[in-house]
Amino acid sequence: MERIEILAPAGGMESVIAAVRSGADAVYLGEKRFSARSSAHNFDEDALREAVRYCHIHGVKVYVTLNTIVFDDEFTQLTDAIRAAAKADVDALIVQNMGVARLARKIAPDLPLHASTQMSVHTVSGVRALWEMGFKRVVLAREMSAREIRECAEVPVELEVFVHGALCMSVSGQCYFSAMLGSRSGNRGACAQTCRLPFAVGGQKSGHALSLKDNSLIPRLGELEAMGVASAKIEGRMKRPEYVAAAVAACREQRDFGFVTEETERLLRGVFSRTGFTDGYFAGRIGKEMFGTRTKGDVVSADEKLFSAIRAHYKDEIQNIDIRLRFSAQVGKAPVLTVSDGKNTVSVAADCVCEEARSVALSEEKCRAQLQKTGGTAYRVRELTVELENNLSLPLSALNSLRRQALAALDEKRASVHHYAISDFTPEPPVPFRSGGCQTRARMTGTKLGSGFRSTELCFVPLFADMREIERLKSEGYSVGVEIPRGMFGREKQISGQLSRVREIGVIDALCENIGALALAKEQGFVLHGGFGLNLVNTYDLLWAQEYGIKDVTLSFELTFERIRRLGGEIGRGIISYGHLPLMLCRACPNKSAGIDCKSCKNQSKMTDRKGKQFYLRCGGGAVEVLNCDVLYIAPKELSELPLTFHIQRFSVENYVEKVEKTADIIHFSMLKEHFTRGLYRRGVE
Repeated sequence: MERIEILAPAGGMESVIAAVRSGADAVYLGEKRFSARSSAHNFDEDALREAVRYCHIHGVKVYVTLNTIVFDDEFTQLTDAIRAAAKADVDALIVQNMGVARLARKIAPDLPLHASTQMSVHTVSGVRALWEMGFKRVVLAREMSAREIRECAEVPVELEVFVHGALCMSVSGQCYFSAMLGSRSGNRGACAQTCRLPFAVGGQKSGHALSLKDNSLIPRLGELEAMGVASAKIEGRMKRPEYVAAAVAACREQRDFGFVTEETERLLRGVFSRTGFTDGYFAGRIGKEMFGTRTKGDVVSADEKLFSAIRAHYKDEIQNIDIRLRFSAQVGKAPVLTVSDGKNTVSVAADCVCEEARSVALSEEKCRAQLQKTGGTAYRVRELTVELENNLSLPLSALNSLRRQALAALDEKRASVHHYAISDFTPEPPVPFRSGGCQTRARMTGTKLGSGFRSTELCFVPLFADMREIERLKSEGYSVGVEIPRGMFGREKQISGQLSRVREIGVIDALCENIGALALAKEQGFVLHGGFGLNLVNTYDLLWAQEYGIKDVTLSFELTFERIRRLGGEIGRGIISYGHLPLMLCRACPNKSAGIDCKSCKNQSKMTDRKGKQFYLRCGGGAVEVLNCDVLYIAPKELSELPLTFHIQRFSVENYVEKVEKTADIIHFSMLKEHFTRGLYRRGVE
């Protein structure tokens, strides 16, 4: 069985060095322009080449993150970034965006792709779908339990699991809180960490209902390895090199020895903590004990004395590559040194010849002593063969120079591993889509619908709604589809069974918010409608969706009207035109922070921020949506100016839907009488 990879974060070159010298097997780092941690230092083209060279010499892999949503007007820069990564000889790209994956394959078809945790994959069906699309590795959602991870490991694709670091409150890729509040998009790497602000639930005056403790599965590395997980990932590209070093050292000790020493554990806890750590998701214990904040005690423990103690562990170059040397020297010939690491072999001849000794001949002992001086390099000599003719003279300076040249030549061999073929492909400007009319759709949370919804092209009701009610709606003239839950954690078989049942009563349309849902619905022959949770934002995304067999898609609400107008492709598309937009999808309900259980909640809870604004919490069975305090409303005139085939009214907390006689009259109901928002369609995101 292969040992589980220890994968370290690197926000800059100092962190790369700290990770390698502390024992990491791989590092992941951000490309300067398209990284989900845009405020980290990140790497430009020259810095990337330097990092890859250093890592490869030490036998460490480098994965580059291009894990943000990317707009059409950024594709020239994106093309340059992909080409730069391939030229730098990186070991894989980590991508969120299906359009980015599609473009990467055109530019560097042999460059491996890893599916980012930003893809929100948390089911076997999602993992299998990505494997079938050619992804080499899938980075699983952090919210998964041990059982759920184990089931995914049955798919023959590499799995990567976060084992230490910060936990976002929302499933990665499904958080729009920072974007909606301040146009700083988490899907663009500009998250303002809104979740760390005070939010209260259950009538409390204060609290941190969106702040989780840091995740730590380091003691569980053996379990993960036994499951077949390929990589143990440490979160933290925005953290200090000392944090990286401490986390890598702890993982290395746990993997290699089965325990973490008290000293290493002390350093790791001291360098960064939020009142301790949690393994709640992995263990299936999702409760109040998972929540925590960074206290004064946590802050003061991370002082310069602690940082100095950690730096002392990685101040010197690590010699982790075993080499064999063979040195031969004869009078009248240039001496030759051959160096091998078991895979690469180089031979270097000196630029001088050996002479017959006039007084003191070069001894084998002196020769060995000089050739074994590999300090400051990645190499340690495991075997040295010396073939030395008697009575031979050679300056020690020449011997030292020969050793340096040979090791430098081996460096060059080790630095370049893959030699990817790189095409000169350049994306063409998209031909803007032209629609033939914009239909109205509705997404509901129940089956009590007013007569006005009969005129909608499609009404999506919950997949697990009462079957008799779904049949009633169909018989009364409503065009009905089903919405697969956004959070499918541990419910895949249940969802698949319910899809089969609704298919039997004639429901053929399915609204799918993630790749796993698409795969399940496609398998059962549903007409596929892609939801906003897929984060489709560019023409290449839409081309992928069309190729996958999706009939139409709801575009991300992080797009502006102007960008929507410029999108190409032929697939039908729409936007959310009404509703309390979902800001987060959470497996740990914010109510749990106050010890509130499901029976007390009755799915009617609200959360209050420090300014007194209230956000709705709505449970969808295993996952909770945090809804915006203000309702989104886009007027019919604005919709008519966009190239859309539909717009969808997303109902979630409204209690008047059974009274709607005409969907165009939504504006007259109470939700719009106080506050409403135009969302991000005009102001956009960073």
